[in-house]
Amino acid sequence: MASEAWASAALRSRVDEVLRGFVAEEAGHLVAIDASLEPVAAQLEAAVAEGKRLRAAFCYWGWRAVGQPDNEALVRAVASMELVHAAAVVHDDLIDDSPLRHGRPTAQVALREAAGPHPRGVSAGRALALLVGDLLMALAGQLFATSGLPAAYLARARPLWSALARELIAGECLEILRTGAAPDTGASLKVIRYKTAKYTVEQPLLIGGTLAGAGGALLDGLSAYGLPLGEAFQLRDDLLGLFGDPARTGKANSDDLRGRRPTVLLAETWRAAGADDRALLDRLLGRGSPARGTLESVREVMVRLKAPERVEGMIRARVREALDALHGLDVPAPAEAALTALAHGAADRAA
Repeated sequence: MASEAWASAALRSRVDEVLRGFVAEEAGHLVAIDASLEPVAAQLEAAVAEGKRLRAAFCYWGWRAVGQPDNEALVRAVASMELVHAAAVVHDDLIDDSPLRHGRPTAQVALREAAGPHPRGVSAGRALALLVGDLLMALAGQLFATSGLPAAYLARARPLWSALARELIAGECLEILRTGAAPDTGASLKVIRYKTAKYTVEQPLLIGGTLAGAGGALLDGLSAYGLPLGEAFQLRDDLLGLFGDPARTGKANSDDLRGRRPTVLLAETWRAAGADDRALLDRLLGRGSPARGTLESVREVMVRLKAPERVEGMIRARVREALDALHGLDVPAPAEAALTALAHGAADRAA
């Protein structure tokens, strides 16, 4: 089968195979140290058990956009992007104290239960989850470095890993610092740009392109495509977080409300709200576990003030911006087609 004809599902399958084999081997090394580490090893494997593999796909097509061919070493290298994501998810769930991910207990919940009659069970579970996230990030670098791509290729992409980590952590820190502050659309957009947009789309594309030897003009073009698309991806995630079907998203609709997270959706609601609606939102948000009816009350205010409509407009504008940038690039037709499909898939998904 020609590589140009491979469907996204086939690439996901190849990335899945790399991730599961690599992480299973690492999990085995942990258990070999001591059998009591089995629950920790299990969470390593759970962290990569499923996913859309978008970050791997963007990295892959960043490489292919330069005209480089498919190969197995490349697939191992791009799979490392998913370990970065797995680490970020474990840490994000820990920071947000989220109980569910993909419909299953998050790492800190599962590890709290695994700790058994520990004198500080909750803090033990959180500490273990933190260490799982740290190990996943370390394993991402290990998989990338041992992918089998030429050392010279890996060396030219290495500085981008530092930028990826710095920007991801900056975004997480900004979200923590903005949580509970007066909602502000510009500040919220900056949070999602650094917390999600860059490491989901832009940086994987740039790493793939840099590995393949892309010039400055192409890298600028990939960035012009990747950054607005990454923002569209997170804006969609915010809408799904409150209005999506938990059976499909695998997360509780109340998570953003419980933490009064600085989402653009909340900021746009606040911007349009009068004194009475702001007072109502103040009473409803950030009060621990939301009371019965809180979710529907907040949704009603948001819909009445047309905040979801405005966020949908932001998504559409960013997808158009991304596709305009893509279509202005001189890249092979298969790469343009794949990146076009990825843009629509990332922004128009239901989960």
